[in-house]
Amino acid sequence: MTHLPSLLLAQSSTAKDAAGGVVVFIWLAVILLMIIGMWKVFTKAGQPGWVSIIPIVNIYFLCKIAGKPWWWIILMFIPIVNIIVGILLPVAVAKSFGQGVLFAIGLIFLPFIFYPVLGFGSAEYQGPAN
Repeated sequence: MTHLPSLLLAQSSTAKDAAGGVVVFIWLAVILLMIIGMWKVFTKAGQPGWVSIIPIVNIYFLCKIAGKPWWWIILMFIPIVNIIVGILLPVAVAKSFGQGVLFAIGLIFLPFIFYPVLGFGSAEYQGPAN
């Protein structure tokens, strides 16, 4: 009778490990999808794709694709302002590919879906919209 709680605890731990493994797998899949999608968006816009995996550098090149000044990177380090820039930058990227505001909202809230769609879809890079 005293072994029953320890047996249940062992099963519970195994279930937690399995659930944790599933979460990690899904997280890695989302990260990989983002990398592949952004890489393709960068190459479609005439930029080197490998810069999409380097933090901060990828924001610089995203600003170039969107037609925004390089110093927007500095704004990304300012609290509250970074939220505004984090909204305006995907909107400008969407416009650079001839997409509308709804697509930009997708880039903001579901980037792991919309960056691959932008990269592998039929949208062509038109340059920054003025």
